Amino acid sequence: MIKFDFTYTLSDNVANGLTYEEINSFEQQITNFLTRFDENKPGFVNAVLTRKWVDSVNELSDFIFTFDNIVVLGIGGSALGNIAIQNALRPFNWNSLSSEERNGYLRVFVVDNVDPDYLSSVLDCINPKTTLFNIISKSGTTAEPMANYLIVRSILETHGLDPKEHLIFTTDPEKGVLRRIGREEGIRMLEIPSDVGGRFSVLTPVGLLSAKAAGLDIEELIIGAREAYERTIKSQLWENPAALLATIHYLHYKKGRNISVMMAYSNKLYYLADWYRQLWAESLGKMYDNEGNRVNVGQTPVKALGAVDQHSQVQLYNEGPDDKIITFLRTEKFDREITIPKLHENEPELAYLGGKKLSTLLNSEQIGTQLALAKHGRPSLTVSFPQIDEYHIGQFFMYYELATAITGELFNINPYDQPGVELGKKITYALMGRAGFEEFNYTQNVQKRVEIE
Repeated sequence: MIKFDFTYTLSDNVANGLTYEEINSFEQQITNFLTRFDENKPGFVNAVLTRKWVDSVNELSDFIFTFDNIVVLGIGGSALGNIAIQNALRPFNWNSLSSEERNGYLRVFVVDNVDPDYLSSVLDCINPKTTLFNIISKSGTTAEPMANYLIVRSILETHGLDPKEHLIFTTDPEKGVLRRIGREEGIRMLEIPSDVGGRFSVLTPVGLLSAKAAGLDIEELIIGAREAYERTIKSQLWENPAALLATIHYLHYKKGRNISVMMAYSNKLYYLADWYRQLWAESLGKMYDNEGNRVNVGQTPVKALGAVDQHSQVQLYNEGPDDKIITFLRTEKFDREITIPKLHENEPELAYLGGKKLSTLLNSEQIGTQLALAKHGRPSLTVSFPQIDEYHIGQFFMYYELATAITGELFNINPYDQPGVELGKKITYALMGRAGFEEFNYTQNVQKRVEIE
């Protein structure tokens, strides 16, 4: 199981930290909420309590493994979970390995932007004839993956390839343009559960297909998530990681700590912070509460990498504004190990490193950073992975999805919508000439323009 250490969020150890009384005051509210939550489970929970979605991906195995590459075309929740899974559970040089070195599993590329340089660089790396393209969009109207889909489809047709033999649509079960095209053309399709929003969809076919293609154990991802849910529902507050994550973040926000830093002391865990940023920001950054009162709440998520960002951000964290709570991610077991050679033993500045493991140095730096922050009165918590594998990554996803839902309850806001995102989409549609969105072309509404060349 993942270990959560909340020691340095408490007033016993950090100036202006939290008291047990403050945390305990929310116990009954959270208990009542989790009872209602379990009685009316949201889609992201139901997704891990059934075999339906794992089976739907497994049924495509024979088709998937005829390819050498899979390219995921998505954005936001349709991409970030894929990126986090691949970086956590596959070597960083995975796409550079030969098919034999990969045991026949696919190279995985995730295109999550419409930057032409970026897309071109990915397309330069693959042969369309040996590539499967997974287009992920629940609505089928998201401009970025749809633009990339049109480009990819044109490439397939230019090469004389049958699109339905190189495409999978991961989309809404019933409606939308991808569902319509898929039905008309016989393109294979996977479903995004109708009651699961994009940022909560990593443990549905959205994230499971690319994991399967890379040879990962998708059943273990689901088992880890399911056990995290069961623990959350059954446990009291002080034995409940998701409830404590929510309560502690909420209370520190009320103390003015409106920034949540996730700092990974493992390159493999770094992209979990990208996934977390969307989950936390889109779910909890809201203008109105559930009664329609204007509240403008939200804790800004920031990612950092240790030990790299000890040399770029930690000065600010220690001596700048006291407006942050920091979460450290670490692993107790690395896939590989390197021992520092014993050289220059007559040089004390170097000799102390000789014979030590790099992992020991990295984890010591995490502890050192945390203790320095505590000395400066800055709160932090630690999430420790016994090892980085499918089971524990599945746990992490579920704990943080549940913590997000509980925090939404404490803020009295809806954590499942994102109205602030929709206006920007509509303005983009207008700028790109999509019919029906002309009223959102606000480019001429500027009262005074200042431009310098």
